[in-house]
Amino acid sequence: MTTLYKLSPSDLTFLWDDCKRCFYLKVKQKFDRPRQPFPAIFSRIDGLMKKFFQGRPTTEISDGLPDGIVKFGERWVQSQPILLPGHTAQCYLLGKFDTVVEFSDGSFGVIDFKTSAASPGHVPFYSRQLHAYAYALENPAPGKFALKPISKLGLLVVEPVDMGRYPDGRITYIGDVTWQEIPLDINAFLAFIGEVLAVLELAEPPEAAEKCTFCQYRESARQNDI
Repeated sequence: MTTLYKLSPSDLTFLWDDCKRCFYLKVKQKFDRPRQPFPAIFSRIDGLMKKFFQGRPTTEISDGLPDGIVKFGERWVQSQPILLPGHTAQCYLLGKFDTVVEFSDGSFGVIDFKTSAASPGHVPFYSRQLHAYAYALENPAPGKFALKPISKLGLLVVEPVDMGRYPDGRITYIGDVTWQEIPLDINAFLAFIGEVLAVLELAEPPEAAEKCTFCQYRESARQNDI
């Protein structure tokens, strides 16, 4: 019997890298980590960035991007089931992207906004998440939001570096803006999905990551119950 797993694009980045045991428990056994509070200020900044760039030309993101405009913001996407050779399990992708730009040639680009210092490490780390959105847009489940072809992926990184003041006394943050393009490689992404399915097909959860405090707590609680 084929099992179909739901995969979150963000879990393919953060949870997978943090602890594959926690990933397995969440996806396969619906045993999630406790929710951690997310500072509201970061959600506020993220919303302001999306509102600021909505409808603006791509040249305001990077001179290196093709001509186009920021077209869509925050849409849920869901892929059709992904069936890979050599695997008994299948999966589908479900998540909400930050922004999609429409280029003049009719193709599209998926962009994620980040408030941090630009780092070369961002490119491989966030690659899976953006590829997941791209795959879902090009291979949507019936009736779900769809766009194709996807030709660009990248991060718009804003790092606060200074402050200014308006005449009325209000203060503004001044940030350096960096565009970090992520190479588009759907075949490599599907190979990664194959690794994910191989873990989910295990009869038992994999070993916990050495520094996973959640798994350490679970093991401690289990020992105390014995």
